[in-house]
Amino acid sequence: MALTGPEATTPRDESGWIGSWVRADPVRAVGVAMILFSLAWRAQLASRGFLAADDWVLVAQSAGSDLTPGFLFTLYNNHFMPAARLLTWLVTHALGYAYWPYLLLMIVGQALIAVTFHRLLRALLRPGWLLLVPLGMFLFSPLTLEATSWWAVGANMLAMQLAMVLALGAQLKYVRTGRRRHLVSLALSVLLGLLFFEKTLLVVPLVFLFTACLFAGGGPIRAVVTTLRRWWASWAVLAAISLGFLAAYLSRSVSSLRQPNSIFEVLSFLELLLGSTLVPGLFGGPWRWLGAGDGAPVAAPPELGRWLAWTALVALIVVTLRLRRIAARAWVLLGTYLLVVSALLAATRLGSVFSDVAGAVPRYVSDVAVVAALCVGVALLGLAAPAAAPATGAVPPTPGRKADDEPATPDDPAREPVAGARQKVTPEEAVVEVPRAAVPAAPRRGVIHADMDHDEAPPGPIATAIPAAAGPPPSTPAVRPGDTQRAVANVGPRADASDLDRMPDVLARNREPVAAALAAVLVAAGLGTAWTTARYSDEWATSTSRTYLETARAELAGAPPGTVFFDRKVPDDVVLNLSAPYNQQSRFFRALPDPPVFVTEAENPSVFDDSGRIAALGVDGPSVRPGPEEGCGYKLTDRQIVRMPLNGSRIDWAWVVRVGYLASADATATLRLGDGVREFRVQRGLHQAFFEITGGGDAVDLVLHGPGVTLCTNEVTVGTLTARQ
Repeated sequence: MALTGPEATTPRDESGWIGSWVRADPVRAVGVAMILFSLAWRAQLASRGFLAADDWVLVAQSAGSDLTPGFLFTLYNNHFMPAARLLTWLVTHALGYAYWPYLLLMIVGQALIAVTFHRLLRALLRPGWLLLVPLGMFLFSPLTLEATSWWAVGANMLAMQLAMVLALGAQLKYVRTGRRRHLVSLALSVLLGLLFFEKTLLVVPLVFLFTACLFAGGGPIRAVVTTLRRWWASWAVLAAISLGFLAAYLSRSVSSLRQPNSIFEVLSFLELLLGSTLVPGLFGGPWRWLGAGDGAPVAAPPELGRWLAWTALVALIVVTLRLRRIAARAWVLLGTYLLVVSALLAATRLGSVFSDVAGAVPRYVSDVAVVAALCVGVALLGLAAPAAAPATGAVPPTPGRKADDEPATPDDPAREPVAGARQKVTPEEAVVEVPRAAVPAAPRRGVIHADMDHDEAPPGPIATAIPAAAGPPPSTPAVRPGDTQRAVANVGPRADASDLDRMPDVLARNREPVAAALAAVLVAAGLGTAWTTARYSDEWATSTSRTYLETARAELAGAPPGTVFFDRKVPDDVVLNLSAPYNQQSRFFRALPDPPVFVTEAENPSVFDDSGRIAALGVDGPSVRPGPEEGCGYKLTDRQIVRMPLNGSRIDWAWVVRVGYLASADATATLRLGDGVREFRVQRGLHQAFFEITGGGDAVDLVLHGPGVTLCTNEVTVGTLTARQ
């Protein structure tokens, strides 16, 4: 039976809702796919590693503490991070040394940032395929690899990055709508970040710079004054949060400020930070890593890579400045924020033992990666026009804005046209919408054309520039229902609607070479990013601490019952000496389900060697000289003090003593080394005693406590403990 009517001509959509969703907005669909792929990629490379460096300290502190406000609000290395401490405590007490919960938390945090950053780009920038460039810069940035693999870094930086994106999104909505509820979102965003990392305070100047550079017209002074006056409510909220937090933080912290050793140290730091870490990192670098112990590696780019990255950055800045007026403000925003971050790092990281490599640590600029991607997006695509106000009502007022009967001007960028009101439009920027049939097809601009998702002219009414006649600007007719003409108000410091008309003719005439060059740059950056990430993954997979822990676990499982241990430091490549006392074995193994038993006195104690294996304890140091009694050495009876000279002197320090003896009955004895005194148990027969003592000198005094008991010894050694194989 033949079909007639619409059923005969309408093709059936067999792709389902996914196909319809993709066709509705292919740029969005590709962006979501990029997010999912980046998360899977980060999870795979991070899963090759384990806990590292500061992670062990945080876990040890959690294992040895109850969940109290005092524990949560204790600063760690002068960092305020109660929410991070809470998560670490919960994982430690539930799962011990498991790494996968931390990895899951980091990937979830990265997913939240990726989604919110994607939404921010779509709200802030003009639509187009080039929107995927800033999104990809952030999603695959090597500068943020530590934040999704190293828990101590991710617990701080992921929360800060999320707070940055949420705060900028809230401020954008407040600038465009003036609705007070967005101030609440702004405040909550900053507070969320501050619970994880005190550096989140940098979000406050970032929000101000974001507003002044992108939404206030005029020169620098006028833009600052306009920003302060027009959006004063935002600054009141942020100032209250900042002052309250600083008062609480400074009352508990020790100043982290350091004085650099010289101006050359500062210049060397900046050259390393910008030249070797940040700029190469923005273009897929550093391509080569330098191992840094058990933690994440540091950047060590080849010289050619550094120069290529700087060349690409300069070219990007020059091209975008030629294409868009707003690009200059985007680069000013990035440069100013980078200046703030660099000053903070120079004031807190220089003048220490790590000054020489501080500039090569990517995590110090992982927040800059977010700002850089955002600014590149603004420079490439320009700002999106805010949604038009509905015809039935006016736009909610912005605090401090002009009255509704005044015209929108470049110096009043937040203002939106009011439906039904007459708007003044400058002659050179008068734009009207006319039916598509009345306007010739626009020339194809290639991939540089960021106004549209593709190069074809969109269906329906389109906007075109109408040259204005000389003389006073004409009035725009009032909007009537069904009318296809309306004025387009200026948005931002200057209207960006005609930016593409400023495109150099050489770019417009050479569409194919320009497209090929852009594609080549993106492919090169992508390949460089893949190489850098793979090399980082190889470095991260080398975990000395994981091997040490797994060996110790296996040894403990096979140890005989009653095995006890003397405490000592773990190897320096597992936990640094700077983390003392949390580099002690007694703290390192504290979170095990059945941790080893550590004592300070025993007859046959054991010790973990540097590989994590169990060994008998030995003492390396000077011993007493042979005693006068033949076949006995030094003979002791009840309460008799016997002085035994050492064949070497000991400074006043913490030592381990071994006493080998033969006793006629059980008793106790007391050994004195300088000011140090230690009593130990004596057993009948041939035995030995190991114990700890703090003191110094070139002789020891030994006293026996036991009526009728005799003790002979010729073996007393004072020194450091060793593992005897």
